[in-house]
Amino acid sequence: MSYHISRLIDGGFDAAIARVTEALKAEGFGVLTQIDVTATLKAKLGTDFRPYRILGACNPALALQALSAEDKVGVMLPCNVVVQQRDDGKIEISAIDPAAPMHAIGNPALDAVAATVRDKLQKVVAAA
Repeated sequence: MSYHISRLIDGGFDAAIARVTEALKAEGFGVLTQIDVTATLKAKLGTDFRPYRILGACNPALALQALSAEDKVGVMLPCNVVVQQRDDGKIEISAIDPAAPMHAIGNPALDAVAATVRDKLQKVVAAA
């Protein structure tokens, strides 16, 4: 079982961030956090790194269902979506497949929520 849902697209990095954000919104997710890995590595280590951003996405209704089914599942929230520019210039969009880590918990109610989130994130990656 893969732990991510990914695809490559053409276009600019900033445009990809905007497309992913809109696709997330269309599936009921908001972006709670944005980690600019490139800027962080430059500031902390003086290292140059390709454009790489981690978006912490949350669908509040599904988060409530997951937390109601398993109170410690918050350690896996929010769902991360990565936008990165590869060396060949392509942009890669990757989202966590929550079914992979959440299945290990062994809670059928949580598995059902994770499957719904996975379906939505697959639509996000396909639409971005």
